[in-house]
Amino acid sequence: MNFASFIRQANRLGRQKTAFFFLIDFERQKPLISPLESAVENGIIFSVEGNTNFYRPVELPRQKIRFSSEPVSFERYAAGFALVQQELQKGNSYLLNLTYPSKINTNYNLAQIFQATKAPYKLLLQDQFVCFSPESFIRIRQNQIFTYPMKGTIDAALPQAEQQLMQSEKEGREHYTIVDLMRNDLAMVAENIRVRRFRYIDKISTNRGEILQTSSEITGNLTADWQNRIGSILAALLPAGSISGAPKEKTVSIIRQAEGGKRGYYSGIFGIFNGEELNSAVAIRYIEQKDGQLYFRSGGGITSQSRLQEEYEEYCQKVYLPIHCVE
Repeated sequence: MNFASFIRQANRLGRQKTAFFFLIDFERQKPLISPLESAVENGIIFSVEGNTNFYRPVELPRQKIRFSSEPVSFERYAAGFALVQQELQKGNSYLLNLTYPSKINTNYNLAQIFQATKAPYKLLLQDQFVCFSPESFIRIRQNQIFTYPMKGTIDAALPQAEQQLMQSEKEGREHYTIVDLMRNDLAMVAENIRVRRFRYIDKISTNRGEILQTSSEITGNLTADWQNRIGSILAALLPAGSISGAPKEKTVSIIRQAEGGKRGYYSGIFGIFNGEELNSAVAIRYIEQKDGQLYFRSGGGITSQSRLQEEYEEYCQKVYLPIHCVE
């Protein structure tokens, strides 16, 4: 299915108040859409803030989950970082989300990882990938649209971690940029845009300990017939600003150069429309399977103030499972 066909079908299903699942890749080249009742037979297992079609638990190994990772070399990351910094200095972007895969080794398969991890948004696409995302994309209910851009991360074990995160000039600028971008994005589909909460902190438990992340809540008003144009609304807002950057079009072009390939479903979006409301997530915290090997995709926002060593460490730090008892 091409993206134009996806938009038409999502609009039609929304107009009919028919519940459906949707998944859109970062490049918008292979979107999926499925009636909710057909998702399982199409190899789609989801959990969206408690709304799930996961009813058949899989058997987990008796031993604790083993998990280790092999990030890309510092040299490879440094080459991409240098390219991004050149483009930032030229003024072609002022925030770019740079990501790379890490090879991982574990005694769990994709389905077992889906079952064992804890996250508000989870997705398993059979034999392709598993995602356990903490980040909402958009929610729509009672003719209001909400988005919650997440930008800014720190190890919660560091001394005065919360204070460090909130006082970081670099993290603050990243967050301001993304909030401004998402306000502008929502203004393309909604009216009366406002920031309800700014830079609030969430704590996330991982196999490596806890991390702190900052998010904001932005909302706007939609017309009462918004269901008739679900596909058009999603199309106008993609790609998600928090995992691309600003300005979007040029930044996405730089991402392709720096990362050296397509992201696919990683950093795309997925969600459900239940016939009345819509809820969706950004596909981050993502493990894909290629030729029998698992890869964890991760990264972070780069600005002109970013430091190579710190950004490489953040890329490595984000390779985790939101689960306890990991060897």
